[in-house]
Amino acid sequence: MNDIIKSIEAEQLKAEVPQFSVGDTVKVYGKIKEGNRERIQVFEGVVVKKQGGSVRATFTVRKNSNGIGVEKTWPLHSPSVEKVEVIRYGKVRRAKLNYLKERVGKSARVKELVK
Repeated sequence: MNDIIKSIEAEQLKAEVPQFSVGDTVKVYGKIKEGNRERIQVFEGVVVKKQGGSVRATFTVRKNSNGIGVEKTWPLHSPSVEKVEVIRYGKVRRAKLNYLKERVGKSARVKELVK
């Protein structure tokens, strides 16, 4: 039974998965379906957490929109995610950046990782 599930999940994996981690600023190109049309909407923000593995892997992106914090969780291998583009690499020491929720303005920024 377990082998059957693994084979089904292996078929649904994306061939190219972008390399990003928690703290990075990313642009997520998501497909939005409106009626019978489909368009791509860009969501840009900081990756707050990554969780799960294999097909069930998800990541959460947080941004400030008009002074209000907006978080969106995306499945990594979903066909509704067109692509994920890394803009900045962040330097963080935590696996989950929940402390950013209480912060506003300059204190809500993540230091840039210089490579």
